[in-house]
Amino acid sequence: MAAGHPATVAAGIEALEAGGSAADATVASCLASCVAETVMTGFLGGGHAIYLDAASGRIRNLDCFVAVPGLGGDGREAELLELEVPFGTELVHYAVGIASCGVPGLPAALGALHSEHGRLPWPRLVEPALRLAEKGVTLPPAHASCLAMLAPVMTMNEGARIYSPGGEVLPAGATLEQPGLVRALELLAGEGPESAYRGALGEALLELMDERGGLVTQEDLHAYRARWPEPVEIAYSGTQFFTRGDLSGVPETLPRLPTLAGLSPAERALALVTTLDSRAGNGHTTSLTTVDPDGNACVLTTSLGLGSGDFLPGLDLHLNSMLGESDLIRGPLEPGERMGSMMAPSLALDSGGLVLAIGAAGGTRLRSALVQVAAGILDEGLDPEEAISRPRLHAAAGIVQLEPGFDPAVARSLEEAGYEVRAWPEQHHYFGGVSAVARTGAAGDPRRSGAARTLRQA
Repeated sequence: MAAGHPATVAAGIEALEAGGSAADATVASCLASCVAETVMTGFLGGGHAIYLDAASGRIRNLDCFVAVPGLGGDGREAELLELEVPFGTELVHYAVGIASCGVPGLPAALGALHSEHGRLPWPRLVEPALRLAEKGVTLPPAHASCLAMLAPVMTMNEGARIYSPGGEVLPAGATLEQPGLVRALELLAGEGPESAYRGALGEALLELMDERGGLVTQEDLHAYRARWPEPVEIAYSGTQFFTRGDLSGVPETLPRLPTLAGLSPAERALALVTTLDSRAGNGHTTSLTTVDPDGNACVLTTSLGLGSGDFLPGLDLHLNSMLGESDLIRGPLEPGERMGSMMAPSLALDSGGLVLAIGAAGGTRLRSALVQVAAGILDEGLDPEEAISRPRLHAAAGIVQLEPGFDPAVARSLEEAGYEVRAWPEQHHYFGGVSAVARTGAAGDPRRSGAARTLRQA
């Protein structure tokens, strides 16, 4: 198992040790991430997954992204709060506030995974997250750095008590205490995933919508369903690569990527940049990857967007801000419809079975992060830890962002090709977060303080 926080990984491993399936481990670790990784994700967000059922060989995507709210509503216009947030060296525009919240899909997805592929009782899967909420969780360096950047939103309203107790934003190594999550998880254990749609958690969400002028209605919550669409299948580097399309761009990108094995550092970088160059943007996401002893595999990517800055009172659940994510809005927003997403949880198989399970976080840097790591493992023969840890680049609109560690010839070659190169002083979560499990091992991304563990069997 690989994910964005050691506690997230530990929860999934605990489920596997108890005899759970990849689905059980995914549910347990995702709930743990909603305690340990609340700077990156949350229970009231959305996501996408891909699942391999080893017994049947069937691979399906799971669509649990947020839906556009407003079914049965009064047609009010969204009134968003506009913010400029420093991201690296740039100021990035965001729109947040209660009206940026879409209909959450993640609870429905966890219920679908458990009902179709789970083995352990639902309350058992909530236990690791509940223990984390009861004792608090240590804030890793990468999460603390992200929190400092996002403080204007994370410390709005109820968030100030959580993320800046005493008036100072929590530093790395501090204990992140979210006591309201204890009650939220107790409700979830007792009522099941439907609590977010027809139970106590859903009621709390609707009360906040009424109080602050949000758009999500009871009809929205009752109508929401997780979906199981078929994945997009492409051939890549001797494997059949299963992923999703939509706004991800992965099915169009991988086939255009030339063979990288054997290229010089400068040739490799230029090949990547030429293939990846795209429009810039930002997002806050996490991803987790699980393969169980029976060969079932699940990759789940989740996000709150930036987060609306609103938290369910007494429950410490942050609302998503997907309606304020301009990179996801490509046309009119119709109530009940799913929003587009750049997420691309993926699996690669060859004649011997599963080769790679991989997911990435990072908004519009998600594609470049996933492609570089997948190519490193499948094309260049690297193990997951080496592929994830080595320097990464991101190309957008003729500008190439470079992490430190590239051969000096790389920057010169890119500049000679007409690109503007911006060198970063250190690895940064800007360049995405990847989790991967392959035949040669598993790895989480150090840019997100990620981790990985392997279940040792007798």
